[in-house]
Amino acid sequence: MPRYEFRCRACGDTFEVNRSMAAAGEPASCPQGHADTVKLLSAVAVTGRGGAAGAAPAPAGGGCCGGACGC
Repeated sequence: MPRYEFRCRACGDTFEVNRSMAAAGEPASCPQGHADTVKLLSAVAVTGRGGAAGAAPAPAGGGCCGGACGC
């Protein structure tokens, strides 16, 4: 189940809520009971060489998008 991060505007506390993607846009009360919260945007960094064994590596290159699309 996805985890969403919120910040309380009243007390400044940051907290996480586990909920379904269908409920992602619903408001969340802070643990201190305040209702004035805002959902934060989280950045996800993925590193490493995941993927299937034997898969062809992505072509190296430059350009606007890394060269994989041939632009």
